Amino acid sequence: VDRAGRVMVQPDLSVAGHPNIFVIGDLANFPHQNDNGKPLPGVAPVAMQQGNYVARLLKQQLQGKTLSPFHYNDYGSLAVIGRNTAVADLGFVKFAGFPAWLAWVFVHILFLIEFDNKLLVMIQWGWDYLTCQGGARLITNQDTKPSQAVVEEVVGVR
Repeated sequence: VDRAGRVMVQPDLSVAGHPNIFVIGDLANFPHQNDNGKPLPGVAPVAMQQGNYVARLLKQQLQGKTLSPFHYNDYGSLAVIGRNTAVADLGFVKFAGFPAWLAWVFVHILFLIEFDNKLLVMIQWGWDYLTCQGGARLITNQDTKPSQAVVEEVVGVR
């Protein structure tokens, strides 16, 4: 394992010396060939591609075939930064604001499995949007300083 606790993996995402054990997602330290050997980030797009790769690899192995080493394709990044606001970096284009937020919503619903899950999430997100709910997903700039009473209690001053 590396300093962050991730398992060092082979080019096929298997553990060295254990060709039938695979590690994917944020648990895997896979040196990215396009980023000077830095490990891939522990984010969903990486895990999804690794999961698909290992599934194909196992199928190929059962058929007595081999598969080329794992290769990650970076399709860009999307991040919500507030209500109706997001940032998008798709490699060939960068944009922000409401269009990026719509792209974020579309991509996240697109990758859900099964139509009923997509429908339920669209209904829930639509309701949250219309009623201005969902504040738990927002980072607010609240004062995090403890009150004077708390400071006095901790220090023992009365």
